[in-house]
Parts: sequence; structure tokens; C-alpha cells
Amino acid sequence: MQITIPWPDPKLSPNARCHYLKVATLKKQYRSKCCEIAYRHGGKMSGALHLTITFHPPDKRKRDIDNMLASIKSALDGIADAIEVDDYNWVITIKRAEPVSGGAINIGISEHELNG
Repeated sequence: MQITIPWPDPKLSPNARCHYLKVATLKKQYRSKCCEIAYRHGGKMSGALHLTITFHPPDKRKRDIDNMLASIKSALDGIADAIEVDDYNWVITIKRAEPVSGGAINIGISEHELNG
């Protein structure tokens, strides 16, 4: 499965300093939106999964890859909700790519065999 989710609101960054209630609302909205996107692209999967996450930032500013990943935690939870798989067994590959207007995140989801 291949999906594209929108770039997260900057207030979802772990470096942002926003009121926790505002952040909670943004997380809930982003999770719901990403759940809906994943559901439309196929829905339920099973077993261990490999996610390849490719970040296409909205501009050329430098961003830490770990902060980008933290910014999309609620999106990943929404995807887990849609495909009905516990994200405990996910293996994740993270990539940074060229900027695109408005930013985007491409997520490839495939089956993965767990070793040991």
C-alpha cells in the first residue's frame, strides 16, 4: 500500500511551544485525517509491517529527521487505526527527499518478517 499524507501543522513539532489543549486538538484532527486517507487506500492489513516514510518538506529549511518523525506520531496512530494493526511490530525506514509545495509525506506499507 502506498499513501500520501499532508505535512503536519508546525505546532505538532516537539520543538513547538503551544498550549497542550491546542496541540491535543491538532493531534486528534491529524490522526483522524490520516486514518481516513489510509482507510480509503485499502484498509485492513495483518502481521508485522515495514513502513518506508519519505518526507518531502514544504521548503528547504533544515529539519531534524527525528523531529519530523515525532511530528507525525498522531498520523501513524491514525494509519494503525485504519489498517487495524498494532504499531508495536512496525519496522520503519525514514528518508528525506526534495521539498514540494505545501509539503507531503509518502508512506509505503508492506509485509515484513520479524526475525528472532
